[in-house]
Amino acid sequence: MNLDADIALALRLADVAGEAIRPWFRSAMESERKDDATPVTLADRAAEEAMRRILKAEVPRDTVIGEEFGATAGSSGRSWVLDPIDGTTGFLAGRPIFGTLIALVVEGWPVLGVIDQPILKERWIGASGRPTTFNGAPARTRGCRSLADAAIATTGPHYFDDHDGGHFMGLAAKTDHRRMVMGGDCYNYAMLASGHLDIVCEAGLKLHDWAALVPVIEGAGGTMCDWNGDPLHAGSTGHVLALGDPARLEDVVEALACGH
Repeated sequence: MNLDADIALALRLADVAGEAIRPWFRSAMESERKDDATPVTLADRAAEEAMRRILKAEVPRDTVIGEEFGATAGSSGRSWVLDPIDGTTGFLAGRPIFGTLIALVVEGWPVLGVIDQPILKERWIGASGRPTTFNGAPARTRGCRSLADAAIATTGPHYFDDHDGGHFMGLAAKTDHRRMVMGGDCYNYAMLASGHLDIVCEAGLKLHDWAALVPVIEGAGGTMCDWNGDPLHAGSTGHVLALGDPARLEDVVEALACGH
């Protein structure tokens, strides 16, 4: 595996996605509703199509899994996982805190991830065994002495069902809830990787929502796992935790388990 070549390819994908997205930002573009009721725009589709064209030409044996156009099967054991606009609701509201997510998953495990914010031109790159970078400089999570000091984030309470919402609130009640952040999608994870948040907790995520985040968070010194504390892989249920300080993992899992 040539990780340098894979990183260079991922950065080219981010570049073409950004070129497809920027002309549509804060335009009068309308959105449609997908089967799961989430919005999708011409920008989502144009960005994914641009990335897929490059992958088809350069790594035709790799599987491609995209939010908008599903899976194109390959034979290499490698999968490129694409979310052209993670945070379409924020994008439609003119908020530059959405992101393009690009991951390389090998045998079910994420080994490379990019979070790209094409409006602010912010880019986080994470790869197995390497330190995460933010616009070329090292990105590091911050320490957290206790849950009571932790700033927690989630995209929104409406993404939890009643059962999961109760467990989330059980955790949130033990954190510094005065600093709780709602909204942000993948941008919350980027902020955690750069040391501005301590915990992100979500449920119902799909592979394209989280695969790129794992190498970014872990390369910055944090950890990502499911709500039981187990590592995330392609078969995970979509209950996702990100922690800037791995020393708080046991506390977080216990608080989640006690919530109801």
